Amino acid sequence: MAATSVASPLCTWLVAACMSVTCDGEPSRAKLRGGGGGRRRRLAKCSSRRCLSSSSRGGSSIQGLMSFEPCDEYYSSQGLSSLGSNVLFGSKTGSMNRSRRRFSARSGETMAVAVQPTEELTKQMKPVTKQRRVVVTGMSVVTPLGHDADVFYNNLLEGVSGISEIEAFDCSPFPTKIGGEIKSFSTDGWVAPKFSRRMDKFMLYLLTAGKKALVDGGFTEEVMEKIDKTKCGVLIGSAMGGMKIFNDAIEALRVSYKKMNPFCVPFATTNMGSAMLAMDLGWMGPNYSISTACATSNFCILNSANHIIRGEADIMLCGGSDSVMIPIGLGGFVACRALSQRNSDPTKASRPWDTNRDGFVMGEGAGVLVLEELEHAKKRGATIYAEFLGGSFTCDAYHMTEPRPDGAGVIQCIEKALVQSGVSKEDVNYINAHATSTPAGDLKEYNALIHCFGQNPELRINSTKSMIGHLLGAAGAVEAVAAVQAIRTGWVHPNVNLEDPDKGVDMKVLVGPKKERLDIKVALSNSFGFGGHNSSVLFAPYK
Repeated sequence: MAATSVASPLCTWLVAACMSVTCDGEPSRAKLRGGGGGRRRRLAKCSSRRCLSSSSRGGSSIQGLMSFEPCDEYYSSQGLSSLGSNVLFGSKTGSMNRSRRRFSARSGETMAVAVQPTEELTKQMKPVTKQRRVVVTGMSVVTPLGHDADVFYNNLLEGVSGISEIEAFDCSPFPTKIGGEIKSFSTDGWVAPKFSRRMDKFMLYLLTAGKKALVDGGFTEEVMEKIDKTKCGVLIGSAMGGMKIFNDAIEALRVSYKKMNPFCVPFATTNMGSAMLAMDLGWMGPNYSISTACATSNFCILNSANHIIRGEADIMLCGGSDSVMIPIGLGGFVACRALSQRNSDPTKASRPWDTNRDGFVMGEGAGVLVLEELEHAKKRGATIYAEFLGGSFTCDAYHMTEPRPDGAGVIQCIEKALVQSGVSKEDVNYINAHATSTPAGDLKEYNALIHCFGQNPELRINSTKSMIGHLLGAAGAVEAVAAVQAIRTGWVHPNVNLEDPDKGVDMKVLVGPKKERLDIKVALSNSFGFGGHNSSVLFAPYK
């Protein structure tokens, strides 16, 4: 019986993948590229009998696939052992060559339907367990408005802009000369001097913010000694990585490879920030980075929460970090025609949903959150800032840089996030939007938000980027910190520079030029990235 329960869906998948969609009258034999051995004949014969039996009952070919069962002859043969796991996973050691492993199904629909029995079997085998809850117990930022979460949010509430003329290099050759540049930053006490001199800024921001988040979360030396370091992980991503390190290496190579920084390769990769932080802390749990352009941070946050929910970790440091305030970084985005050129008035340049917006303002920085399993946090007496409810990802599958005109990818992402989190649309009354101040992107997201939440009279929407610019891969984490701070304080920050709202934008749902009181039920934070990456995460007050 045990063998039967496994073989049925597996055989169904194999045979259904080989069969054509239609099955009227004479059955279609499995079509495999390459020669047909004994196994092929057994599968084809098995297919014929079952396909005929399903058709004779009046069912469609799809229904036949769904009700397909392997015949007795298949069980009398070598069955699963004759196929072997190598065939399924495409191992080079399998007895079937590459061409014979390619199933020539006529449509993706057939394949999608055929795999369902296997998915159902997997679900049946999962043990029933109570889902672990995830809470936020610490956070930190490095931004143009401050390197402390409270200082940062207080500046947002007051409508202070962190956008100014770029001072790190000569911008005279470029049409854009402004950015959300960090003017002063120190790693003293957080990063060893030998690394401070060699690391890219994105990594220095990451290490500093990560360690400050732990301090904010009450991780004293005593606590650090007691926690199980094999259940502690780091997942902090970057969209651009060590671009300056790589650029400097190219310049050195023009002279000689001997002039190159021996750390140029590891310090340029996006994963090394998480790795170096884990080395400093001795944390041996999940450790990697994700790079999905400007959606990077949200991807890292949601995946970190999933590691905790699955029991693979109790604590995760997560977020994002980026710094491309260098000529090649500025020049690259200028070439994309993505940046604002409002150089004469930098603080007015980032203006989401305003008619006079002309592109986003590039920023730099990092944001890191401490996600922790609820019972673990309570046991150590941690202060709980908010609860992480869940989130979702989708892909527009439309264009490298432009959003889908119909907003379908964003809508699907939001709706999936609500379902995954068990939250109703009516409960979401605060949204920290992606809104970058681009002509196309702002309206597409706004329309998607109204489509999903427009019936909620309490809904308030704002954009943190109006004051700090677009921090690329760090944006989602910094904005998640802003969302959590809104939950903690009961205040949502203003939308600055929204002087002439775009046609079709209802100011009743957008926060005005001053901070507003709001009793937040559920906060949603969106992040979207080049490549059509959509992400939504949800936070709520801990109860």
